[in-house]
Amino acid sequence: MTGVVTKSTGSWYSVRVDNDTVIDCRIKGKFRLSGIKSTNPVTVGDVVDFDMEADNENGIINKIHKRKNYIIRKSVNLSKQTHIIAANIDQVFLLVTIDNPPTSTSFIDRFLATAEAYSIPAVILFNKIDLYSKELLAKKQAIEKTYRDIGYECLDVSATEKINIDKLKIFMKDKVSMFSGHSGVGKSTLINAVFPELDLKTAKISSQHKQGQHTTTFAEMFVLPFGGYIIDTPGIKGFGVVDFEKHEIGDYFPEFFAIKQHCKFNNCLHLNEPDCAIKKAVENEKIAESRYVSYLQLLEGENENYRIDDWS
Repeated sequence: MTGVVTKSTGSWYSVRVDNDTVIDCRIKGKFRLSGIKSTNPVTVGDVVDFDMEADNENGIINKIHKRKNYIIRKSVNLSKQTHIIAANIDQVFLLVTIDNPPTSTSFIDRFLATAEAYSIPAVILFNKIDLYSKELLAKKQAIEKTYRDIGYECLDVSATEKINIDKLKIFMKDKVSMFSGHSGVGKSTLINAVFPELDLKTAKISSQHKQGQHTTTFAEMFVLPFGGYIIDTPGIKGFGVVDFEKHEIGDYFPEFFAIKQHCKFNNCLHLNEPDCAIKKAVENEKIAESRYVSYLQLLEGENENYRIDDWS
C-alpha cells in the first residue's frame, strides 16, 4: 500500500491512504542504517510504501519515495546529525513576531537561506499586529520593508482578530504549506483561525522570558477543507543550518546573488576582498546591514546566537 506520512512521533508514523483511512506504521531498522544522517529517516510529507502486519491493523514502512524537496536543520541535541522538518512542500510560512516573543533577523535569515537552499518558496507572516504599539509597528514596518525589497512575500496577520485570514487562505489553497517559527508566535492559533475545526492546543506566553511554550510536540499534516494541506511544526528556538559550503552561502541571499557578478573576483566571499560589490551595496544601504551580519554569521559557522536583536 502507498500513502502519505501525516504525523511522526519518532517511532510510529500515521500514514494517510485516502481522506478517510489512516494507518499507524513503524519502520524497519535498516532505514536507520541506510546512510541517512538525520534523526528521523521518515518525515511528515513523505510518500511511503508499506505492508500490513499480521494483525492487519498496523503497517511496516518498506520504501520512501523520492522527495520533491525537504527542509532540514541541525538536530538540537545531536550536533552532528540533522532533523528533517518536513518533505514535499509547496511553500513555507515563517511566522514572525516583533515582541512577545521577539524574532531576530538572524533567525529569519537562517530560515530563509535554508528555504532557498532547498528551493522552497517562503512567505513571511507578521503575526499579532493588533497588539503592537506605534514603536513596535514602526520596527515591524522597517523589517518588512527589508524583506519586501528583496522580493519575499510578506503578510500582516492577526490570528485572534482574524486579520487577513482570507488572504492567507488564498495563498494556501491547493498547496502543501508548512508553518514554522519560534514557540509562542501563534502558529497553532493561526491554524485554528484558518481551519477552526482542528481546534489545536494553544498556550500562553511566559511573561518573564517572553518565550512561548511548546504546544505542538510533533510535526503533523492536516487536510484543508478549501483545498490543500497544512503542516504544523513544533516551535523552535534556533535554526542551525546544515552543510552550507562557504562559497555557496551568498547564493542563498537573493540580493547578493543578483549583484555578485560585479565583484572583482569570481570567488569573492565578500569579506576583505577589494572591489566587492556586496560590501559596496551594504555601505550604500542597498543591502540591509542586518542581512550582511547574518551572512557573516553563517560564513563563520555561528549557530548559537539565535536571539540577537541585530535590527535594533
